[in-house]
Amino acid sequence: MKEKIISLLKQTIEELVQAERIPECNMDTITVTTPPNKEFGDFASNLAMTMASKIKKPPREIAKAIKEKMEAMGDIIERIDIAGPGFINFYIKPVMWTSVLNDIHDQKELYGTSSFGRGKKVQVEFVSANPTGPLHIGHGRGAAVGDTLVRILSAAGFDVEAEYYINDVGNQMNNLGLSVLSRYRELFGNEISFPEQGYKGDYIKDLASDLSKIHGESLLKEDTSKAVEICRQFASRAILEEIKDDLQDFNVSFDHFFSESTLYENNEVDAMLGYMKEKGLSYEDEGALWFKTSNFGDEKDRVLRKQDGTLTYFAPDIAYHKDKIERGFTQIIDIWGADHHGYVPRMKAAIEALGADKECFHALLIQLVSLIRQGKPVQMSTRSGEFITLKEIIDEVGKDVARYFFLMRRCDSQLVFDLDLAKKKSDENPVYYIQYAHARICSILANAAEQGMTPDMETAALGLLADGEDLELIKVIAAYPDVVTGCAADLEPHRIAFYLLELATAFHRFYNKSRVISDDGRMTKARLVLISAVRQVLANALALMGIDAPESM
Repeated sequence: MKEKIISLLKQTIEELVQAERIPECNMDTITVTTPPNKEFGDFASNLAMTMASKIKKPPREIAKAIKEKMEAMGDIIERIDIAGPGFINFYIKPVMWTSVLNDIHDQKELYGTSSFGRGKKVQVEFVSANPTGPLHIGHGRGAAVGDTLVRILSAAGFDVEAEYYINDVGNQMNNLGLSVLSRYRELFGNEISFPEQGYKGDYIKDLASDLSKIHGESLLKEDTSKAVEICRQFASRAILEEIKDDLQDFNVSFDHFFSESTLYENNEVDAMLGYMKEKGLSYEDEGALWFKTSNFGDEKDRVLRKQDGTLTYFAPDIAYHKDKIERGFTQIIDIWGADHHGYVPRMKAAIEALGADKECFHALLIQLVSLIRQGKPVQMSTRSGEFITLKEIIDEVGKDVARYFFLMRRCDSQLVFDLDLAKKKSDENPVYYIQYAHARICSILANAAEQGMTPDMETAALGLLADGEDLELIKVIAAYPDVVTGCAADLEPHRIAFYLLELATAFHRFYNKSRVISDDGRMTKARLVLISAVRQVLANALALMGIDAPESM
């Protein structure tokens, strides 16, 4: 419906220009929104105000010309009001809203999809946790955000790929090998000095135990550097497999797992450094190699290779993003922890230096998650090696609840995860509330089927639904395609969670006020079509979040 209003507005402006009532203007400035207050119509536009300064006319005069022209066009608008300094408020004829039920009936699980992103190849890189330990709840939030965003972008017509970047090179991997070797030696009674930067979790002891079953005492006789490498490879492979298992249990999948080590094996890091030198974008100073990031808006230049000859983390990261650009992605989306905030400008600088548009790069920053139980914070300490893993959260509350709770707030806002609320089987728990709406509709439809009644678009008198709670419910499901497109355009997957709660609330309100199956056969037929459409939209939106749509609860 919003697209129809935008189309009518464009047609109106074209005719006003042809009639020389206004000069030509940019059609891209036309926006239509849904007013927060129903009194201001179904849709509104500030077009008259955005045009005023350009065409040197008062906004209300422009709005009046648009109103007069649009009221004489088409038959979807019941009336148009001009409010305040020049807002144009549109009221849609009730009978037009019911046509959305035909769309949902015809499109089914495709309802809400679009060609908005057609022709655009997008990569979303997320989670990308070092294979040095289990996924924790912070990784879980990033996984829920990333996977939901991938689903949304795909629904909006983008050619999208999900990628996990495996950081399997560097000090953290050496520390992993040292940690496992220390615990391995400890198993055989050797006194150890545990590495200061080692990983202290119990999972390290488990890895050492598994390693001892394979190698026995043989690693005690190996040169330390070789033993560390054996431990490192074994532990990183085992941890990565555990990570993949946890992600699968969380209903998260990836198209590619990209290993950092391949950047060195394929000489991509050296190629990037050569590119920087050739383009005059790097320089030597006091024995270090610097990248001129300040040329591209960063606050200062950044080191690529330190004085001791070792590379900074930034160097392989640039090579990795160079690889992304060469793979033809027109939009690159990285989902990082909030502590990477300062990393964004330098990565944008790198993207621009590599010859791409820096606006093709987007970083979504995931804020911290804090757990509470019985109103009290659950202590989490990574220093001691004890932390709440994603697997523990899934085991306690289930993947559906966990995914939804991780998306209940914008990803750049801190999140309080209430474990007690997450386990409640009541209307207080938004996941239960939403899934129960779907299950309740399935129950009503099953009951109707037992009485020989099924949703039938051909015989349903949809005009009976053109007012009251019926109409309000239709307006909510009619908004779904625009919500999906908006989420994709703004990279805001949390809005699907908000929308689902809004739709479930609208349905439960409708259910409490209106009988679906009643003595009025015509109304029963119409409302069966309506709730069938609501069920479909609930299922479609839940699928975008990777959440099940149960038929019974």
